Amino acid sequence: MSFHNLLSQRTRHMGANAIREILKAVAQPGMISLAGGIPSVQSFPMTLLPELMERVLATYQTAALQYDLTEGFLPLRQALAVYLADKGIAVPAEEILITSGSQGVLDAAAKVMITPGDTVAVEAPTYLGALQAFNAYEPVYICLECDDDGVLPDHLSQVLQTRPIKFIYLVPNFQNPTGRTLSMERREAVAGILRETNALLIEDDPYGDLRYRGKHLPAIKTLAPDQVIYVSSLSKVFAPGLRIGFCHAPQPIRKWLVRTKQGVDLHTGTLNQALAAEYLRGGYLRRQLPIIRRLYRPKLTAMLSALANHFPPNFRWSHPQGGMFVWVQGPPEVAMESIYQKALACHTAFVPGQYFYPQPGMGHETMRLNFTMPGESEIDTAVGRLGKIFASTANGT
Repeated sequence: MSFHNLLSQRTRHMGANAIREILKAVAQPGMISLAGGIPSVQSFPMTLLPELMERVLATYQTAALQYDLTEGFLPLRQALAVYLADKGIAVPAEEILITSGSQGVLDAAAKVMITPGDTVAVEAPTYLGALQAFNAYEPVYICLECDDDGVLPDHLSQVLQTRPIKFIYLVPNFQNPTGRTLSMERREAVAGILRETNALLIEDDPYGDLRYRGKHLPAIKTLAPDQVIYVSSLSKVFAPGLRIGFCHAPQPIRKWLVRTKQGVDLHTGTLNQALAAEYLRGGYLRRQLPIIRRLYRPKLTAMLSALANHFPPNFRWSHPQGGMFVWVQGPPEVAMESIYQKALACHTAFVPGQYFYPQPGMGHETMRLNFTMPGESEIDTAVGRLGKIFASTANGT
């Protein structure tokens, strides 16, 4: 039987996630992976989980195993309201929506807002998972100009004044893939532009708690609450396998996000939400965050030192204050896709930067490096291998 004619036209725009495919290729003995945006297993609160499960079963009993509200398990939403209030985001628990990872929000938002041909404004490069969520609904992308401090407000203003934009998508804190953070001055400028133009922003903030130096910056949501869908996740600060994402959206959008979720999965797993509720309510996240930061801070230092020691002088890279990634840009003649194949042969993996751009032909000379999974010595070894590949390529060997 031929199935090709059974597929919708939408599937033409649903490519495989390049990073997930890369991770399949690097799961071999001896491989040092700088590829995935994966938390270290050492960041998981393993010794705490039996206590959390005991508390969940004692507190919620059979309710933790039952169907629940599409909007989310109320004790978790109440705990998240307190968590968000500590960040200056004052929202009622009843207005928080729990999803299966933040990816669930991105897909739902695209489903309810994007008509084929609508324009979506994104950073270039931007989070690959967002592009994959949006692509199925056939938007047209416009790339916002950025520098080391994030999106340029003047260009954002110009874009909004010259063409209709369905929504803007930004990752202001330790952006995936570049690691850069939108400065306070620019956050205020972006918020002002949103209010003046009545534009909508999806603010994706999965890394905000992973700050290793510098001062915490408020979410854009705190500066323009009616113009922002704030999205975050517990994947990087609890456990990604639980798939706990959440968002707060303006009410006219929120009701459609709920209806969309009803058709997808009815609700996120209740037991996982109950575990997350107790993790927050018991103050365990506050205790775990310093542990996670102490784990990752020296790894970031090791990555930056290794780049300085091993990479050619005509390469430049980001210097993030937190998060999980460092972004590297080589000279124009470098093709990271071919470097990637050579790196695999040397048991080292990374993600070529071209996958993070919404339009083909961009970013061929860039790469994303993750520092949270490998150890410090592995980071130096892997970056050293890459440096040797670049040197041999430059010499024509």
